[in-house]
Amino acid sequence: MTQPPAVLTCANHPGVETTLRCNRCEKPICPKCAVLTPTGYRCKECVRGLLKKFDNAEWYDYLLGFVVAGLLSLIGSLLISLVGNIGFIGWFLVVISAPTAGAIIAETVRRVIRRHRARPLFITIIVAVVLGALPMVLIHVLSLNLFGILFQGIYLVLVAPAVYYRLSGIQLFK
Repeated sequence: MTQPPAVLTCANHPGVETTLRCNRCEKPICPKCAVLTPTGYRCKECVRGLLKKFDNAEWYDYLLGFVVAGLLSLIGSLLISLVGNIGFIGWFLVVISAPTAGAIIAETVRRVIRRHRARPLFITIIVAVVLGALPMVLIHVLSLNLFGILFQGIYLVLVAPAVYYRLSGIQLFK
């Protein structure tokens, strides 16, 4: 005579019955604790451990990425100011050139940091992009140039997500 299977409870929530196990460590987990991966369900601890293996940035990557992204953003911000002075066609050029500047910044930084990855590194680079554009923003604010401020705002709104998207590898469409 066969015995019924033992009732498992979640390792993190002892009051919750489950039949699900982490496919890496075999720990019983409930649906709240389960993370769906391409290879099956895993517990949050195993997923965190695997993500740490992909974060390989060194301390100098933060410094190099910050400096390069800040300088390139300053140059891009300066060019956006010059393009904005063209007139009506300048609006279109700003909208087209800002994401292009973001792609150039991201790819240059990616080469400088040798394709190292870490979420804090990407955030540091975004901060550098914003701070790099700040001098041009301040110049336009102090000279009360409304269109210059607007163009810099458009630049920042378009360039920052483009840089983060390119560096982190986020796929918007599959």
